Amino acid sequence: MREIILKAVANPPKIMWGPFLPVLLNMGIQFPIMFMCVGTINANPLWFMGSLVIGHLVCIAIGAKEPHVSAMIQAYGQSAKTSNNLYKEKGNKFAP
Repeated sequence: MREIILKAVANPPKIMWGPFLPVLLNMGIQFPIMFMCVGTINANPLWFMGSLVIGHLVCIAIGAKEPHVSAMIQAYGQSAKTSNNLYKEKGNKFAP
């Protein structure tokens, strides 16, 4: 059991040598833009393949520098929540 945990921590998931979450964000942003441009101005979808490859190369470079960037993005998403104060005071008050 311990070996599986160490392998998951040491080798984060990748899609074609890029970190999982940034690659999904890249595709999730560029594909809808491509489909909108193809539908509205009848653009050639092959034009967008260059920007998709460039974005993927940037994701690979970021993943080579920081292999756990997917975990960092997920941790920021969970910790960036603001709290509602019960009393009108400055700052976040987590206890009533």
